[in-house]
Order: sequence, then C-alpha cells, then structure tokens
Amino acid sequence: MMFSGLSDKMANAFKKFKNKGKLTEADVKEGMREIKMALLEADVNFKVVKEFTKTVQERCVGAEVLESLVPSQQVVKIVNEELTKLMGETNSRLEFASKPPTVVMMCGLQGAGKTTHSAKLAAYFRKQGKRPLLVACDVYRPAAIKQLEVVGAQLNIPVFSMGDGISPVEIAKAAVENAKQHGNDLVFLDTAGRLHVDEGLMKELQDIKAAVNPTEILLVVDAMTGQDAVNVASSFNDLLDITGVVMTKMDGDTRGGAALSIRHVTGKPIKFIGTGEKLDTLEPFHPDRMASRILGMGDVLSLIEKAEQSFDEKQAEELERKMRSQTFNLEDFLEQMKQVRGMGSMKQLLGMIPGINQAELANAEIDERQLDRIEAIILSMTPGERQNPDVINASRKRRIAAGCGLKVEDVNRLLKQFEQMQKMMKQFSGMGKKFGKRRFPGFKR
Repeated sequence: MMFSGLSDKMANAFKKFKNKGKLTEADVKEGMREIKMALLEADVNFKVVKEFTKTVQERCVGAEVLESLVPSQQVVKIVNEELTKLMGETNSRLEFASKPPTVVMMCGLQGAGKTTHSAKLAAYFRKQGKRPLLVACDVYRPAAIKQLEVVGAQLNIPVFSMGDGISPVEIAKAAVENAKQHGNDLVFLDTAGRLHVDEGLMKELQDIKAAVNPTEILLVVDAMTGQDAVNVASSFNDLLDITGVVMTKMDGDTRGGAALSIRHVTGKPIKFIGTGEKLDTLEPFHPDRMASRILGMGDVLSLIEKAEQSFDEKQAEELERKMRSQTFNLEDFLEQMKQVRGMGSMKQLLGMIPGINQAELANAEIDERQLDRIEAIILSMTPGERQNPDVINASRKRRIAAGCGLKVEDVNRLLKQFEQMQKMMKQFSGMGKKFGKRRFPGFKR
C-alpha cells in the first residue's frame, strides 16, 4: 500500500515523544531527525524535506508544545497540519469553462496511464451529469486509438478519432467543433506520451494548447516513478503551465514521495488519484485525508463517500427493516456483499480505518477470492434454501458444494458464519425493543 513504509517510520518517531511527559528542544530535534530520514527514504524531494522539517521543528519548540500537558499529541497535530499544507491544504476541483465545452488536455510520459485515466475522468464526471467526449490525439503509439475506443465502449462514452495520419492539432480542433455540434460539454484530449526532453513532441503540445485553449491541462504522473515524477512535472509545467496533476498507481507498493513533493515543487495541485486498474478506481485528491492516512489516522470521510456511492438508499432501508424483523436471509447477504465489493478492494477499505497499522496491512495476505467463493456457494443454492438456510441438510450441502466446485466444509463454514450473524442481529433487535422510545443521535426509527 502507498505510504505504508512512511506511516510505519512516522509512528516509530512519534513513540519517542509519547514516552515523555514533557519535551525539551533536544527531544524535538531527535524526533525530527527520524521524521527527516523517513521522508527521504520515501523518496520525497530533499529541498521539500529540509523546509518541512525546519517548519515543523520551529513550531514544535514553541510554547504550544513544550508547555502542553500532552506534548506528543501536539507534535502529531503539527505534523498533520504541515503535511496537509505541503500537499495543498484543500481539495482542488476541476475548473469548468463559462461557455461549454470545457476542454481538458491530458499529457505526460509514455505508460503513465493517460488513456485509462482520460476514460476514468470521463466516467467520473458523467455521474455528475456531464456529457463527456473522449478524443484520440495519440497518433503515434500503435493501437492507442483502438485502446481509447475500447474503454470508451466499455463505459458507453463517445470517442472522437480521425485516424493516425492526421495532425493531433487538427484532431483537437475538429473534436471541439464536434462537441459543440453534438452537445458534449466536457472534452478530454488523450495526447501521446512523450519525454519532456523531446523538443518536437513538446512543441506539439504547445500547438494543441494554442489551437483549442484548454480550460485544464492535467499532467498524468505515475506515482511509482518516485523522484523522477517531480522532475517530469517541473519540465511539463515550465513548458505548458499545467493546471493540475493526476497521480496514478497510488494503490501500488511504492514509497510515495512524489505525492508529497509535486505541489511544493511545481505550485500545481494534485487533483485526482488513480487507486486501481478498474475504470471506476479514481478519487478526488484531499490533502487533509491523505495526511491522516500517512499518520495512521485512517480516512473515514472517503470511506463514507464510497459507501454512499455504492449503497442504494431504498435497499438500505429495506435491509434495516429485515434486520429488525429478523427476516434477513442469504439472498440479502449476497446483495450486501456485492455492494461492499463495489466500494473497492478489502485492503483499500481497511487502509481507511483509523488505527490500522499500514505496514502490517501492506504485508497482510487478504484473500479477495474468498468473496467469490461465498458468492458461488450462495448462487449454487435454490431460492428456497437462500431464504431459509435451516432446510439445508447433509445431502443438500453435498449438492451445493458440487455445484460451486468447493468442499462441504466451505458450505458449513458459510452457514456457521451466517448463523452467528443472525444471532448478533437478534441481540441488536432485542436492544432496540429494550430501549423502546429512547432516541440516540444519528439513529432513525
């Protein structure tokens, strides 16, 4: 998981503060040395580390910490605030043109994920009521146009292309006109990947910018490239004056220094992060939430937002009714499991829970296929068996196991887990009756 190593080292540095009732300047300096090494090992830009630790140290040797009753908490609070400031303080949204269409130019190195993330962004904004158009401006990479057409078809988003023998500048201009004629209010230009030292191709990007005057120029950066990503961002920004960054592969096992350095070095915000290979794994970048994740405080707000996107309100109300009346069955369980899976991988979800050790989570082996097995078992049952699992005897278990290609022990395990869940629901239902009309904050009756 991204930042797992940094989170672990930060936690170790904070332990030294926790062991002392009062802190001295010497204690703060020793802790700052550890934090400095942790950031450098995470591949954070050296100048960024130097300025960050200097600012944190100056604040930590002030009266608010040294005279505090719980100085260790004050240190964590200061580090959290400075990390948030380092990454941009607030979420930076995509700007929209006053007169549609809004043109977004996607640029970056080869293999950074421009095509995929153009499609992800288009899908993200379509959910918000926009009518996006994907534009194939990469006429150099073999099958680049086909790749965009394939992901566009998967998402049912239109793709504008003119073949690989046309100038990308002409394609961009024609695409914007096409968008105006067909009512597309958001245009994503998927440009070819290029090295920032390739003067010819970089000039081509400048020509596209001059031709269509994009509202946004987003640089797509692979987080796995570490410190090189910062150098690339600086070069593209110098030539194009980018408006923001899309950081990809943030779910990878990498040190994450680029995410902490890019805003400080370029002055341009990270606007979105890619958190997986699927076309719905895209999140707005929130500096405060990322700082919380780095410090092991979790990210409850993002977890809630994922749940709100995945869970249907009417289904949730029906589920609550079934839990209260104790009529929750295996069909309901299967439906709930599908909605939870729609929120992302188990590792991602666990990483958002406060108190979870990120280093241990990164090394933990979480078998995502277990959910597939549970689904296969339930789907091998008859509707009557799902609604009333009590009828499942030994012969039915053998039939169900054979139907899903698993063992009878797997069927028994699922039924046991479901039985325990029902008992727990019964206890909660009983508590509700016991308290009667008493109301609790945030609890709807």
